Amino acid sequence: FHPHVLPIQKGTEVRWPNEDDIFHNVFSMSPSKSFNLGYYKTEPKTLRFDEAGRVDVFCAIHKDMHAIILILDTPFFQMAQPNDAFSFTDVPAGTYKLHAWHERLPESIVEVTGPAEGTVTQHLSMGFDTLPEF
Repeated sequence: FHPHVLPIQKGTEVRWPNEDDIFHNVFSMSPSKSFNLGYYKTEPKTLRFDEAGRVDVFCAIHKDMHAIILILDTPFFQMAQPNDAFSFTDVPAGTYKLHAWHERLPESIVEVTGPAEGTVTQHLSMGFDTLPEF
């Protein structure tokens, strides 16, 4: 699956093309969205995601195919760029909680206050507060 992690706003439709010469079977048993698109080869499938949460997606035929869809209640989200930077535009002034997420790290949440005009720079750090002792 490409991309491996796909953040979307609640209510978004995702299109599942199959550009291979073999069948795929896209499915999920996640509480936020459980589905099975069945075996298909050429005709793309489309599916709407209406409930916020994490959806792990697999292919019944190919054990290494896995994707994560993050269904969000907000239009304000970004994927980090190769330099780990991201930016938001047209965010109304106010105080917000900024969530940074990685599939293998604890979520990082910081409070950010944005002015009516201008920019805000916020540095985030992700990782473990303490590592287990062995």
